[in-house]
Amino acid sequence: MVGLLGRKKGIKKEMDKELLMNIKKMKYEWETLNAIIEQSIEPSEEGLKDLALVKAKYFYLLREARFREINALS
Repeated sequence: MVGLLGRKKGIKKEMDKELLMNIKKMKYEWETLNAIIEQSIEPSEEGLKDLALVKAKYFYLLREARFREINALS
């Protein structure tokens, strides 16, 4: 039984680590797209949709981290 608990903790730790990596990736993508849009004279509709999608994904991942009680902003 002890082995099973250790395995579950190991899997949770891996998933948490992957979640944190995805949060950092989405934040970078959001900041990059936002910078491009801000510098554009007339941003395309597709660019604005991409920005909204990346932002939504980022905030979803932050909510998931909060649910899992992980500090994602460190």
